[in-house]
Amino acid sequence: MSPALPQRASAGLAQRAAGLGANIGARALLAVFWLLQWLPLGLQAALGRSLGRFLHLLGRSRRRVALANVALCLPELNPAARAALVREHFEWLGRSLVERALLWYAPRARLEKLIHVEGDIQLAERGDRAVMWLVPHFLAVDVAGTATQLFQRKRVCNIYTAQSNAVLDAALKRGRGRFGLADMFARQESARPLVRAIRRGQPFFNPSDMDFGLRDAAFVPFFGQPAATLLAPSRLARSLDMVVQPVVGELLPGGQGYRIRFLEPWIDWPSDDPEADAARMNRWIESEIRRCPAQYLWVHKRFKTRPPGAAQVY
Repeated sequence: MSPALPQRASAGLAQRAAGLGANIGARALLAVFWLLQWLPLGLQAALGRSLGRFLHLLGRSRRRVALANVALCLPELNPAARAALVREHFEWLGRSLVERALLWYAPRARLEKLIHVEGDIQLAERGDRAVMWLVPHFLAVDVAGTATQLFQRKRVCNIYTAQSNAVLDAALKRGRGRFGLADMFARQESARPLVRAIRRGQPFFNPSDMDFGLRDAAFVPFFGQPAATLLAPSRLARSLDMVVQPVVGELLPGGQGYRIRFLEPWIDWPSDDPEADAARMNRWIESEIRRCPAQYLWVHKRFKTRPPGAAQVY
């Protein structure tokens, strides 16, 4: 017998054991989430802030990412102010993690009381053209996705990043689509099913402000820094004649719930210049960040992809 065969068999068993352990851990985490959703929101918020302080203390890598992002994007802040903003950000981040239990498990009636919608969420129901909801990554982005199923009646296209753990991936899809009005499309898969759904008139919930590399992207200023920015939102909206409506989510203090703002549609976006559209989108996101700086997703490596010859940020 070849010595490699037992080694391969042993490696396979180790992989299966690791996968089994990860699945058990994921199920335990989901059980905790199910229990958390019964707590009053004010208590969940306090637990979330405590979790955030713990993550800030131990999460050295992500803390450095957040500090680097804030230094690049908000250079007017002195080092002490940047550190304070990042500490506050981690508290909001902890809240967003704990309170996801509500979004995935709480009764519909409770969520309808906690999610306060401003603006025209029914826009997608009335017109003949499909709607693209352009939703930047503030920490209440998942709350905004839930709102589109609670307060309007059209079936929604929702794009997400598939998780490596099958149990968590299934839970994420189930949680985001639990009210029966969301079709989930993995970002890693072909865009054709998504496009077909949009052609059928489904609104598209599109969080598109992250660094996904340079595939269908360009370096566009973001707070004056070159940031790999997707051109796909502009191109898709133009090719499918979509109405583009910006949406912003916000966590409110304590047990007050959430504010989701459905803003006026952009009447001159997209244009025939996808890079100019991406630059305008980034400027709008900048203005929203300045309005609520601690709740933007600073722990994301927004400047991970760099222009040729540019120094690495992280």
